Amino acid sequence: MLEALVDFVRDNGRVCPIPDRWNELWKMLPSRRRVGNGWEPPLPLILAAWWNTPALMKIVRLEEHIRYAEAHGVLVDIDRYLRRLPEDEWVHLIDCWRESVDAV
Repeated sequence: MLEALVDFVRDNGRVCPIPDRWNELWKMLPSRRRVGNGWEPPLPLILAAWWNTPALMKIVRLEEHIRYAEAHGVLVDIDRYLRRLPEDEWVHLIDCWRESVDAV
């Protein structure tokens, strides 16, 4: 199930859920806690980090959240959540490209 979900979130040029949906996913992860100056699992790359983080880093962080979900027994819930998101609640590589072009 893990690899099937990782493949799914990469299909169709997906990068990650839009910020509000990604934050909802993060809140579904159990045992969230502060560790030093950060969090375990790490925070989604939203808010100020949204604009300063390349698409590849967002892809990696989302996969980290999915692997954390598997390790903590909630992969089924995360799988269901992500697969039910409408396509317009995903950020796609083309969206990231458009943002970078608009910034120029």
